[in-house]
Amino acid sequence: MNPVIKVVIAEPSLIIRKGLLSVLKKLSTLHIETAEVADMQQLMTSLSWHRPDILIVNPGVAGVVSLAQIKKGSEGAVPKCVALQNSLVDLSILKMYDEVISVYDSAEQIKEKFDKLIYDTTEKEVRQEPLTEREKEIIVGVVKGMTNKQIAEKLCLSAHTVITHRRNIAGKLQIHSPAGLTIYAIVNKFVDIDDVKDSIYNREE
Repeated sequence: MNPVIKVVIAEPSLIIRKGLLSVLKKLSTLHIETAEVADMQQLMTSLSWHRPDILIVNPGVAGVVSLAQIKKGSEGAVPKCVALQNSLVDLSILKMYDEVISVYDSAEQIKEKFDKLIYDTTEKEVRQEPLTEREKEIIVGVVKGMTNKQIAEKLCLSAHTVITHRRNIAGKLQIHSPAGLTIYAIVNKFVDIDDVKDSIYNREE
């Protein structure tokens, strides 16, 4: 028997929320238990209560900072965060999510994405190489909005060395944007969320 997958859907629109629930019920090869959140003010309470494996949330009502708070404030295992895209959203925002589901996706496409979240991610985590202390220092500099040159000067390195470290970091984590590194750094407590609020929207790629 397939394990139970707990899913919370956070979406203000009743029509969109019920439509997605209907599709999930048709995924007969997956054993899914669902819960709904219509009021975003109740999201953290719902996550604490249900402790889902997957959170599907409208990125229009969960910005960069609130997504970081979701991951940081989750009790127990951190849920996989899936963006439910029903309108145009900045690509840099979507990259921070573990997966993206469009309102135009078919049931089969949604099932494939769920399979990827449930199975593939576990294998990647097992294979992931640990970060060095130097790489962690460079991540902190990136999420604080520092340029490669500024990071190099602070750590007494060459700019070329910093760039090489950043390539290694991207390879290890499979995270290729400063916004994605920000979420990673906050969740892993490299930095405090209050330290990066001011620069989170203003850094350069």
